[in-house]
Amino acid sequence: WAPNHKLTWPWVFCEVRGAARKQLGDTCADVMVAQNEPSPRVQKTRGKFERAPVVLVVGSESGDTDLRTAENRDAVSAAVQNILLGATALGLASFWSSCPTGANDSVARFCGFAGDTTIVAMIYLGWPTDVPKGFERPAPRITQRT
Repeated sequence: WAPNHKLTWPWVFCEVRGAARKQLGDTCADVMVAQNEPSPRVQKTRGKFERAPVVLVVGSESGDTDLRTAENRDAVSAAVQNILLGATALGLASFWSSCPTGANDSVARFCGFAGDTTIVAMIYLGWPTDVPKGFERPAPRITQRT
């Protein structure tokens, strides 16, 4: 589970497999065409969801106040991180992607989510084709007050 303020359980999930992955790509690409995005970007988006066997779309439900909506999104982000950690523990490859600009409502409709749902993540899940190289991470920025 993930922490969620006031026990709102704000996360909603849509598991996209098989032919539905192409439909998801078409849904996003159609929005991009309407926004006059360059054709190469549109074509890349149209096919990218078929590269993984599963795409998990994760949404956050709105709260009854702006603060609660923000807290819900934070809770959903924690849930997404738990999914990524769990996938790694199972030996799966995972990638957290965002919803294409302007496509939130179309993707939420595609998934059958409520109209006020915010798409927080589109997670690609599958088996790794190779072992990714590690990289140096910057030191954490920590301040102290005493």
